[in-house]
Amino acid sequence: MRIGGASGYWGESAMATPQLLAAGVDVLVYDYLAEITMSLLARAKAKDPEAGYATDFVTGAMKPHLAEIARSQTKVVSNAGGVNPQACGRALRGLIAHAGLDLRVAVVTGDDLMPQADGISQSAPLEMFSGEPFPPRERLASMNAYLGAFPIAQALREGADIVVTGRCVDSAVTLGALIAHYGWGADEWDRLAAGSLVGHVLECGPQATGGNFTDWRDVPHREKIGYPIAEVASDGSAVISKPDGSGGVVSVGTVSEQIVYEIGDPGAYLLPDVACDFRDVQVEELGANRVRVSGAKGRAAPSTYKVSATYADGWRAGLTPTFYGFDAAEKARLFADNVLARTETILRSINLPPLTETSVEVIGGGSLMGEPSDADEVVVKLAVRHPDARGVGIMLKEAAGIGLGSAPGLSGFAGARPKPSPVVRLFSFLLPKDQATPSIDWGDGAVPFTDPAIAAIDDEAPGINPPDTPDHNDDLVEVPLIKAAWARSGDKGASANIGVIARHPDLLPFLWQQLTEAVVADRFHHVLEGTVQRFAMPGLSAINFLLTESLGGGGVASLRTDAQGKGFSQVMLTLPVRVPQRLID
Repeated sequence: MRIGGASGYWGESAMATPQLLAAGVDVLVYDYLAEITMSLLARAKAKDPEAGYATDFVTGAMKPHLAEIARSQTKVVSNAGGVNPQACGRALRGLIAHAGLDLRVAVVTGDDLMPQADGISQSAPLEMFSGEPFPPRERLASMNAYLGAFPIAQALREGADIVVTGRCVDSAVTLGALIAHYGWGADEWDRLAAGSLVGHVLECGPQATGGNFTDWRDVPHREKIGYPIAEVASDGSAVISKPDGSGGVVSVGTVSEQIVYEIGDPGAYLLPDVACDFRDVQVEELGANRVRVSGAKGRAAPSTYKVSATYADGWRAGLTPTFYGFDAAEKARLFADNVLARTETILRSINLPPLTETSVEVIGGGSLMGEPSDADEVVVKLAVRHPDARGVGIMLKEAAGIGLGSAPGLSGFAGARPKPSPVVRLFSFLLPKDQATPSIDWGDGAVPFTDPAIAAIDDEAPGINPPDTPDHNDDLVEVPLIKAAWARSGDKGASANIGVIARHPDLLPFLWQQLTEAVVADRFHHVLEGTVQRFAMPGLSAINFLLTESLGGGGVASLRTDAQGKGFSQVMLTLPVRVPQRLID
């Protein structure tokens, strides 16, 4: 079965759909949702009851290509429904009817738990990562369970041409198509894990074909980068490729980086349908732009759904003026200090509470890398949070009003003054599966779906031996980690992960010995508020690091420039390591 990964986020380029249709695929899968996206869609629906879904999917991906989708009988699965999948389904059905095409649209619902908000609020589940108490009911904006793949599979088996879901795990759009095609059962855990791994590779589109790749200079023709295609066998193993003639590259490095992206414990990657173990996954280059992925293992699915709720938590705003000339970074920090001091003085004078949170990052002055720099041109990112929009507005006014009294070198691109915006914070918790009921809606009312009756077992992954101690310490040279490894990083709520993949398997013992939790914690002292956890992935010759509480709250609640940790891998790759010269050569 050939599956094309056509979207990795809301805002993805529209070039993927025609490219993959021309390459010939059985299924197109689109992933639009992230925790940030859900909060934005919730705000949109609050303003307009027909909004709250990824309109790009309807107008950009589907509308121009519906006729070709019908002609080629290509199936489409997407989580573009966001917080309003029924509205997305109605929009698609309207386009199909107007075009006179015969395409059936199924909408998977049941992830929206806001109708149960009162009961859930009374049970007061704790935040699954931080242990914080449940937010006040009146401040809740959305609450969605991460559903699995079996409702998608049923919709496809019952004749759907296009399946739209609300919140489901990102990989479920791919796994659902594979379950429908191969008839995998709910207790075929190794196959379900393998299919989930394929979905994980596809879910970020061109990140598997050279996007965000450590060796970025080796990626040709990004202007026409190819989107990934997975040729999946009945056992779940897959060959990853891209359309002929497209740009980008598919290699062991690009695919391995995507596998380690945004995971925590690789031995317990928990999904609604299966508990995945990716520690022994193998990636093998078969030829130019063809890489085989295999070796995922699975265990029984957990007994709970992960639920992501969002809630209002005050107001925020920020601005980014520039300074250049002598001592630019020092001038920028002085500017920020002066603005914050003025703001606090005025807040006290009108009996408003102090700022809840402030963030000052001198970009070019070492704030993001955690190493002070004497650059002669910088951008100062100044952001604040306050319970009252007026408090945030005072900071913005004072930042503009201090201009003539600042140190020299202040400048900035002219435009309207930023405005306060509401903070929507994420709250994640676990919910017993019997408290959420997926449904399938064909346009005439939702029909409840019952997950296969397979007992869920909350067990642990078997142990795994860490990499061996290096068998010799001669011929060692000190190099930056980038010479010995690839790396990719991303967000896990308020935490971040960094996957480090050795460029040669024999380098792994040296990296494991030197990249300890303490070393990594010290390198990220400028962002880390929690702990560092380290996990071995010997199949990929990789190490995964989880940096808890390292994103300033994460998502739209964070005031940081990199609220998703996307650049953390670049910081990691600056660490010095001692490795054999022969392996570097």
